[in-house]
Amino acid sequence: MTETVAIQIDHRFVKPYYEGYQHIPESLSPALRNLKTEGVYIDLMTPEGVFIARGYHGHQNKGYGWVFTQDASVYLTIEFLRQLFSDAIGKRQKLFQDEETTAFRLFNGEGDRLGGVTVDLYNDCALVQWYSLGIYEHRELILDALEAVYPVKAIYQKKRFCEGGKYMDADDFVRGERIEFPILVKENGVVFNIDLNDGPMTGVFLDQREVREQIREQYSKGKTMLNAFSYTGAFSVYAALGGADKTTSVDLAKRSLPMTIAQFSANGIDFEAQEIRVMDVFNYFDYALKHALTYDLVVLDPPSFARSKKRVFSVQKDYVKLLEQALQLTNDNGVIVASTNYSGFDMKKFKQFIKRAFHNQHATYKILETYTQPEDFPYDANFKESQYLKVVFIKKLS
Repeated sequence: MTETVAIQIDHRFVKPYYEGYQHIPESLSPALRNLKTEGVYIDLMTPEGVFIARGYHGHQNKGYGWVFTQDASVYLTIEFLRQLFSDAIGKRQKLFQDEETTAFRLFNGEGDRLGGVTVDLYNDCALVQWYSLGIYEHRELILDALEAVYPVKAIYQKKRFCEGGKYMDADDFVRGERIEFPILVKENGVVFNIDLNDGPMTGVFLDQREVREQIREQYSKGKTMLNAFSYTGAFSVYAALGGADKTTSVDLAKRSLPMTIAQFSANGIDFEAQEIRVMDVFNYFDYALKHALTYDLVVLDPPSFARSKKRVFSVQKDYVKLLEQALQLTNDNGVIVASTNYSGFDMKKFKQFIKRAFHNQHATYKILETYTQPEDFPYDANFKESQYLKVVFIKKLS
């Protein structure tokens, strides 16, 4: 039986938890710092000892754990977890019935009422991501519940927390039948190579599905496109399928070259007619300026934090500069797709970054449309950081 620890909290914090707030931050109580064992239940109590809500202790960058119920009789049992997964599946019936999309998120942490764990479907395979040792301690029940409500062929996992000095296992296979990778999945009819057992990433970021589709349908035909921080070239594939004259994909990772070639080839696109460069994006900007290269469509989707031999990049500190440099490569009436998954600021502040960058470059602009997470990535309205994705389509006027 999992241990339960009662923690009293100040009256000023009580009401949000009665109303369904899930996050347990370090600032909630000094007693949280004394918790040593991850995975134990945390019962939040009023100063008078009245039960408020139950969560679990799972230390991650977002705090000390997550509340999962306001019912004192509820624990992380297989019955409770099965209901969570059943509810999540019910909300995603449109995607389950879409034959053109076979990769999407089945369960999205706090957006589906259990923070710290996500589940993605890739055809009939599931990828479970654990964001703390605390939730990982409950893995067997969670996996049992998942298998009970959805017939997956195989389950793989990614640990997003440090255990024994490392973040990943050599083998991410967990249950079911081992799969020979890569597999081919579909997204809006576009085909992607996916490997669930090769490092921290899988080959495509599923939360950009709607943005990619819009690029293909509305912004690509007859355009030249620069895809910065291109990873495996998913945006470039969509642009090419949308009729772009040429795409240029730039990423520092050496594996981005073969992976991008594979994505183009899977969709019948001649990769030799596209440009794929393995280099630092900022170095490429310098190269493009030197050679007077400009583009009609520029996609900026950098990691929140990245370090190379010569440079450290932080979205919070450096996105304005990134936009400024991209502006110099964007044709008048061209479009910049500015994107970030950094949860530390909201869309309002992101738009301030955009305003500052254009002001610094003495350029004018018009915001055409904005995006956040698609329907399979629900967020908790009470916890603003869970609405992390911010995408803005910007037209450079002059």
